[in-house]
Amino acid sequence: MKFVDEYRDPRLARELVAYIRHRSSRPWPIMEICGGQTHTLIRYGIDRLLEGAVTLIHGPGCPVCVTPLEKIDRALAIARQEEVIFTTFGDMMRVPGTGGDLLSVKARGADVRMVYSPLDALDLARQHPDREVVFFAVGFETTAPANAMAVWMAKKEDIRNFSVLVSHVLVPPAIEALMEDPETEIRGFIAPGHVCTVMGYTAYEELAERYQIPFVVAGFEPLDLLQGLAMLVDQLEEGRHEVQNQYTRSVCREGNPHARALVEEVFEVTDMTWRGIGVIPASGLRLRASYAAWDAEQKFQVDAIHREESSACIAGAILQGKKKPVDCPAFGQLCTPEHPLGAPMVSSEGACAAYYAFRRFQEAGA
Repeated sequence: MKFVDEYRDPRLARELVAYIRHRSSRPWPIMEICGGQTHTLIRYGIDRLLEGAVTLIHGPGCPVCVTPLEKIDRALAIARQEEVIFTTFGDMMRVPGTGGDLLSVKARGADVRMVYSPLDALDLARQHPDREVVFFAVGFETTAPANAMAVWMAKKEDIRNFSVLVSHVLVPPAIEALMEDPETEIRGFIAPGHVCTVMGYTAYEELAERYQIPFVVAGFEPLDLLQGLAMLVDQLEEGRHEVQNQYTRSVCREGNPHARALVEEVFEVTDMTWRGIGVIPASGLRLRASYAAWDAEQKFQVDAIHREESSACIAGAILQGKKKPVDCPAFGQLCTPEHPLGAPMVSSEGACAAYYAFRRFQEAGA
């Protein structure tokens, strides 16, 4: 398949691994932000192939994982209301909140539906004018344009029985928070290709200069990531701190101007709580006042229920790159995909799910 098979060539992969191992003078600590990249690195054993040359640190790039508990609780409360059709992507259905998840609420009779696009939810609102249709708008900058489009269309058509529960988070402020941690060991970043497809990478240029660290925008196939790591190791060995773009087939410096304009039209930046991490200033999006009529938080005045996370779950440390899934005593034992204690075991982009899927639970003695 074009643009897939070419990036899984075993011969080229071996050459890149050999180059990185030869070029590296120490095990450089490098963080990949995106959970999709984490899954590729673990699935193909790239972290193991590069042991001693690169130490891969898994970052908070799973939007499902960092959606705050109070937002999940608010979703559960809204979904329970009789007049509501609550819609979401599949990976949000089993993220644990207080006293259950959306799947368990559905099992108790609530009208919770999985959709593939926010525009599917908007179609439901057109089809059911007597019901309130709510879409759970979760994601990084990658999914913001589609969610903005749904809200923009709802306003244009004056569809008042449609609203979104927004939990959008932004990557650059999270990187800033990680680098401000005095205990951080990160010396370089693989920047998320999908986010940069939308937003470009000018924001990373500012971070590279401020923190004197290199970034490489990379794709999601094994050779994408190996080439990106080789580019980072070159920069680190030469003492450079630039932003380079490995993912040139999809990403340009300025991103997608039309998508960015639509996001700017519908959303504004706000402080955001990240599950397991805490509040990061200016790290989220919320609907602008001109779109308040389509804001589910304002339409449904429900009180979020707060509780502590499971004491056996170390998701916060994993999301910050301070621990790996196998460092958690519950991993693969108390916490499995069938009985998750935290979101990183539920999400298709979660680090715990990746380690479990590719049998890294054996390293934990499970």
